Amino acid sequence: MDAELFLRDLEAKPGRLRSLADGLDAAPVWGAVPPGTRRVVLIGMGSSRYAAAVIAARLRASGVHAVAEYASAEAATPGGAGTVAIGISASGKTEETTAALRRHRDAGSAAIALTNAPASAIAVTGTGVLDLMAGPEEGGVACRTFQHTLALLLALEDRLLGRHISRIPSVLRRAADATEDLLTRRDTWLSATDDLLTASGQPFLLAPHERLSSAEQGALVLRQGPRLPAHACETADWLHVDVYLTRSLDYRALVFAGSPFDGDALGWMRDRDATVCAVGDLPEAKAVVRFAGDGDPDVALLTEVAVPELVAAYVWGRG
Repeated sequence: MDAELFLRDLEAKPGRLRSLADGLDAAPVWGAVPPGTRRVVLIGMGSSRYAAAVIAARLRASGVHAVAEYASAEAATPGGAGTVAIGISASGKTEETTAALRRHRDAGSAAIALTNAPASAIAVTGTGVLDLMAGPEEGGVACRTFQHTLALLLALEDRLLGRHISRIPSVLRRAADATEDLLTRRDTWLSATDDLLTASGQPFLLAPHERLSSAEQGALVLRQGPRLPAHACETADWLHVDVYLTRSLDYRALVFAGSPFDGDALGWMRDRDATVCAVGDLPEAKAVVRFAGDGDPDVALLTEVAVPELVAAYVWGRG
């Protein structure tokens, strides 16, 4: 992995996302999802599973039988007719995901590989393949592929819910504009956010359930690049599992705004002199990062993780 190349990968996000939007405008995707699908199983590891879990929850909320599973799970959802299994692997080399997708194919599921490497092992394992179209990630960190996984799974949501005119290309273009906004203005927010969030060397990230992938992916990138022991938590669950650490640590949190429980979490942190940075509308934080369109949950889902990603690149780059 390389810090400078990782930063270049991040800087290429807006252009790649616009290209994906153009591709979705030009041709429908998810044609391999058969009519009469009764169950959707999203399979992955790491950032792939983070993205899958958010979309599976959205699908369930809309009445679709959908789950997101660790590809390594032995007690896993069975395959068979009426099941669509989607194995997500940016590199196409994730052994656990390839094996799980093969199991579904052999059981009779429609088995679709979602990958950035359409000629890879996982691509030839399933009954169909969909290209993430994120381009090579020379920095060695799954950043654009994470964003494109969310984007294409949002398009899957449209397909499964029978939306004949997809709104996703428009959402992607607004997310590209928002990401570009963060990149262009980074000199106004990045240094201060970095100083506040990483001074203890142990940042914590909180996000609402509907966008938990932002905290999970942000923490992962902080571990991958600068090797910080970062941790992610759902905002309401934080009140039950992580609040205790605010008493014993120099607690520093990045809160992705939007949970009904933001105020409760901030109250505990304020009472214990924790340092809070925020992405979105949370003016009580010591540093607040806003971006164009951050009031739209779908734009936020696709965009906001760029904040910890850029912090990670900044810390990693300075060694």
